Amino acid sequence: MDLRIFTEPQQGADYDTLLTVAKATEDLGFDAFYRSDHYLRMGPGDGLPGPTDAWITLAGLARETERIRLGTLMTAGTFRLPGVLAIQVAQVDRMSGGRVELGLGAGWFEEEHKAYGIPFPKEKFGRLEEQLEIITGLWATEVGKTFDFDGTYYQLTDSPALPKPAQAKVPVLIGGHGATRTPRLAARYADEFNIPFASLEDSEKQFGRVRDAATAAGRAPDDLVYSNALVVCVGRNDAEVARRASVIGREVAELKANGLAGSPAEVVDKIGRYGAIGSSRIYLQVLDLDDLEHLELISAQVQSQLG
Repeated sequence: MDLRIFTEPQQGADYDTLLTVAKATEDLGFDAFYRSDHYLRMGPGDGLPGPTDAWITLAGLARETERIRLGTLMTAGTFRLPGVLAIQVAQVDRMSGGRVELGLGAGWFEEEHKAYGIPFPKEKFGRLEEQLEIITGLWATEVGKTFDFDGTYYQLTDSPALPKPAQAKVPVLIGGHGATRTPRLAARYADEFNIPFASLEDSEKQFGRVRDAATAAGRAPDDLVYSNALVVCVGRNDAEVARRASVIGREVAELKANGLAGSPAEVVDKIGRYGAIGSSRIYLQVLDLDDLEHLELISAQVQSQLG
């Protein structure tokens, strides 16, 4: 079971804070550092010091880390044109020496689009499908050849399809709860399918849908990695768990029901139950980015037991 650290910087974190957490992620033996792609705080609070851009952040971290994978859950398809995003991700991949992964979603948070003047189209899923075809097509085009695309939403003509990523194939993540279109899209384009903040039962059903879609598409279901994203709140005792829950404005009982919360033993047990339904990777949503002792505890007493 791979454990990855997943941050939500729009809630209030600058680049220096993210760098500190990324370096701790690397030093403590976690597999990867991921971040959300949002420009507006969710829920109460002032959001200070303000948003950071996902791909500018990852470009900086690409030069200041050495081992960990770097990626997004999920880059919002509404924020960037697909040709531009293909260039950005390829460049950051080269800057990192081939450690980047692209999680790409349709975009959903309308308020942040209004706040920063970003168009919020009604038809987003069709755009996402074309974006995936364009981005993967640009990267797959042989050097010296050109890429063309004539879609409903995007048209590319005689693109040199450059630059190329450092990796032969940048892993692409697709995720969500949709019962039909999302599994079909994952079966066609994804290297990993991620379901965020889902119960064991819902995760198992969605993994099954993706497996069925892969089979229908003529692809082996085990070609994909299946993963979960879950909020994490671990403590050595009940008081420590309660303190950490209070800091992030959550109730312990709710966190235990909907995330990974409690003692290290409780969290290891629940991760094991996700593993039993086919998940091989967990993105730990860490909401208090100043609490590095939390990461140290997870590394020492959770990750160490997962092999």
